[in-house]
Amino acid sequence: MASGVIFHPCFLLSYYLIGLLVTAHNVPQAQLIPYHGQHLMKASIGTPPVDIYGVADTGSNLVWTQCVPCDDCFNQTYPKFDPQKSCTYSEISCHSEKCHEWDPVHCSAQNSCNYVSGYITGGSQGVLAKEKATITSTSGQAVSFDIAFGCSYNSNLHYDGHETGIIGLGSGPLSFVSQIGSKRFSYCLLPFGTESTDPNVTSKISFGNGSEVVGDGVVSTPFIDRESGHEYFVTLEGISVGDTYVPFNSSGTVSKGNMLIDSGSPALSLPPDFYDRLEVEVKKQISLDPIKNDTLLGTRLCYRTEITNENGPILTVHFEGADVELKPIQTFNRPIKRFEYYCFGITNIASTYNEFSDGTGVYGNYVQANFLIGYDLETRIISFKPTDCTKL
Repeated sequence: MASGVIFHPCFLLSYYLIGLLVTAHNVPQAQLIPYHGQHLMKASIGTPPVDIYGVADTGSNLVWTQCVPCDDCFNQTYPKFDPQKSCTYSEISCHSEKCHEWDPVHCSAQNSCNYVSGYITGGSQGVLAKEKATITSTSGQAVSFDIAFGCSYNSNLHYDGHETGIIGLGSGPLSFVSQIGSKRFSYCLLPFGTESTDPNVTSKISFGNGSEVVGDGVVSTPFIDRESGHEYFVTLEGISVGDTYVPFNSSGTVSKGNMLIDSGSPALSLPPDFYDRLEVEVKKQISLDPIKNDTLLGTRLCYRTEITNENGPILTVHFEGADVELKPIQTFNRPIKRFEYYCFGITNIASTYNEFSDGTGVYGNYVQANFLIGYDLETRIISFKPTDCTKL
């Protein structure tokens, strides 16, 4: 280093982080950590970097994390991000184009870009800012990107633990996927409750070239745009229970894009008529008596005996052009650990927070477990490959 030249520590850190070339042989990749029915993507933001653990959410389009000071926020185990301690943090001006890529926003008296983001169980408010986001890669080295993110000072979602915010993986301009310039990504989710049996096991999410889902057993279905925009809606034609086919609609006709693929919602939630017909057939094919009149369980279909491949049916989800086979480990789970209750992980959408008024369903993360699932934003297809996600 030449004498008389002073390098600011922020410059040195930034130079180190952006020095790695992203290639097909060096794929940006992050850990996915199962936690209470969600899957947390580990990343870091700022200089020096601070770890965040955002819910990996294909059903939304903003990256945000709780920041200091947090006026009205959910409890989190990890330290909140303090923008004053990062030398790469800068607020986005309310008059910039980047600010108005999100709706709704409003200008503060200081000309900052204030955002509001709503979800089924609550919302987040704060300031849109620019920052350096860093994840790992297949080479093991760090890869860094400049992104816009929400620095949240008010968030009332039903989180209480390891979550620090949400990492939106939709196709909107402010999603993580779009901001890092990725045209494709893939992930493998661990089955519900994995952290209870093996707290150290994690899985992966990969971005860009090299993240494609290929090989034997891959099936693919197209996704479409809907009026809400920037999410992944596919067409579900019906579900087979064993060899018995149950159509999505009794009439046999379906609307295109009737199912949202949502990694941020736990359950596969179906419109009431479809769910009722499906539950009747599932009960027929399980030669056990379901639990009745239990106030804790309500109307859920549950058994006192674990449902396995030996006593439970295989369900085949019939998407347009793709049949996805679900085993009992994906369709039944144990929701209350202190009780030996084994419950159907598919729900009536009218009994959840995820109600769509037009009869759309939600394909949540329970049934996505143990599949390598790829999203290609150029060809507009989603691919599924049966995979033991604990082995990746």
